[in-house]
Amino acid sequence: MSKQSIYGMTLSELETWFLDNGEKKFRALQVWDWLYRKRVSAFEEMSNVSKPLIDKLSETFELTPLKQQVVQESADGTVKYLFELADKHMIETVLMRHPYGLSVCVTTQVGCSIGCTFCASGLLTKQRDLTAGEIVAQIMQVQHYLDERGKDERVSHVVVMGIGEPFDNYDNVMAFLHIINDAKGLAIGARHITVSTSGLVPQIRKFAENGLQVNLAISLHAPNNDVRSSIMKINRYYPIEKLMAAVDDYLQKTNRRITFEYIMLSHVNDRPEHAEELADLMRDKKKLVYINLIPYNPVGEHDHYQRSSKEDILAFYDVLKKNGINCVIRQEHGTDIDAACGQLRSKQMKLSGKK
Repeated sequence: MSKQSIYGMTLSELETWFLDNGEKKFRALQVWDWLYRKRVSAFEEMSNVSKPLIDKLSETFELTPLKQQVVQESADGTVKYLFELADKHMIETVLMRHPYGLSVCVTTQVGCSIGCTFCASGLLTKQRDLTAGEIVAQIMQVQHYLDERGKDERVSHVVVMGIGEPFDNYDNVMAFLHIINDAKGLAIGARHITVSTSGLVPQIRKFAENGLQVNLAISLHAPNNDVRSSIMKINRYYPIEKLMAAVDDYLQKTNRRITFEYIMLSHVNDRPEHAEELADLMRDKKKLVYINLIPYNPVGEHDHYQRSSKEDILAFYDVLKKNGINCVIRQEHGTDIDAACGQLRSKQMKLSGKK
């Protein structure tokens, strides 16, 4: 039976564990400091922790739940990691360099069952949810990678947009957010964290009540139900009317801006009339919404979809701007490596003969 990852525990949970196991409460903060400030790779490196306590921690917890299998480094500084979990499943994590800092995109599930027809992540259906510890460990693996290079670089931003639907693994994702946001640990600011969802309406409403100042992004990708249902089966359960009602409630309760992700698919959702529809959809909430236009990364298994031309993307952008909608064309990262989310994992699984 595999051990629990110590990265999956909040500081208060770790303090409770210490008290329940006959240890002083302050020892938990010492261990926490070793994990997230000094960033040790083994319990034995905790020099001010007694040998009996180190043995107890080692018997109970796992410190390195991920095994690095592949690292791809792009010319633009993007790094893509393929990690193996204890049960041999594979996940991807991406480090991206921005003018404002270093951002890590984390995976929340092994595979994905949302079934977006253009997405590499869904090529392998969901096998299981990741634990909070396995999600936190992705941040720690990347930070260790940076530490080993001696450049004094720090992960400053996190996007929960990797393989899987984060809100389909809601409790573990929320625990992850609290752990990386803790001021005594990694101290990644809530406003530097973004969680993406394909549109799970009940969880959007629940997220509005959680009190964290974490950013929300919604994968929209179409301005009407006909197009969205044809490319995202989630829309058949939560059509745009229900999704936008949840968005309105979220905006009213939080007064926080929402980003809408919009992948540009040639002659599918990128016509000027689609841009006009999208502008109409956002008109009554345009002060608190932001459209992120994303050039499509082609996926071999979905070769019926093609990237929109630069001219079509710019024309779409112009229509939104003329309608007063805040929007941006996303800067691309890692185009010279397996750029689309899930591609590296899919390729590796094929090479190994796994499904």
